[in-house]
Amino acid sequence: MSNPSDLTAAAPEPIPECPHCQKPMPLCICDSVTPIQSRLGLLILQHPQEQDRALGTARLTAKHFPKATLRVGLSWPSLSKALGHPVDNASHWGVLYLGSARAADLEAEGEIVALTRKGEIAENQRAILGKLEGVVLLDGTWSQAKALWWRNPWMLKCQRVILNPSRPSRYGRLRKEPRKDGLSTIEAAATILAGLERRPDIAETLNASFERLLTRYREVQAEMPGLAPKPPVKDRRRGVRRGKRA
Repeated sequence: MSNPSDLTAAAPEPIPECPHCQKPMPLCICDSVTPIQSRLGLLILQHPQEQDRALGTARLTAKHFPKATLRVGLSWPSLSKALGHPVDNASHWGVLYLGSARAADLEAEGEIVALTRKGEIAENQRAILGKLEGVVLLDGTWSQAKALWWRNPWMLKCQRVILNPSRPSRYGRLRKEPRKDGLSTIEAAATILAGLERRPDIAETLNASFERLLTRYREVQAEMPGLAPKPPVKDRRRGVRRGKRA
């Protein structure tokens, strides 16, 4: 019989995590992150059950902005509590809205669209978007992000915005988005902050980081598939996932 102590000795050592992005070190790209000084504030609320350590981008996004705030949880009493400092007027903060309104259905122009509470395109887009002081992004699966929306009623005071991206998410086949206009957190930040500040360099920097993350992920797939698993394959004929037969 095998000696239990031998089995213990043979167990592989755990792979260390990056203290900043909390990804396994083989997937970390923090050493290549370029700080971005922005006029607008950035608040990222992450659902505590968001489990995608490998491809998640919330912490990577926050690392780019020295004044960004990342909170993990389900609810906060107010925008000020979530940010950790007073906010005079929550309506001067935009929140990426998760309702049924879609830019394509509304025949919206531009990549950033301000909505009314009825989900209609607001008048005076330039004035509304121009007064924003910060942006709130919700990080998690679609259902997790919607849970964050409903559990934080103070978001009703914020300005609702939706995105009308010019291209689909760079995730491609690595991670299926539930809607064609669905983006990763870092892509959403790139689109909205670059657009509002009229600074294409913000989008270039964030999207370049995301591309590096995806490249690193694909590289690790071959060597350490447990850290970077391939996405499930769907049977196109039946619309179901293919798995091993029992």
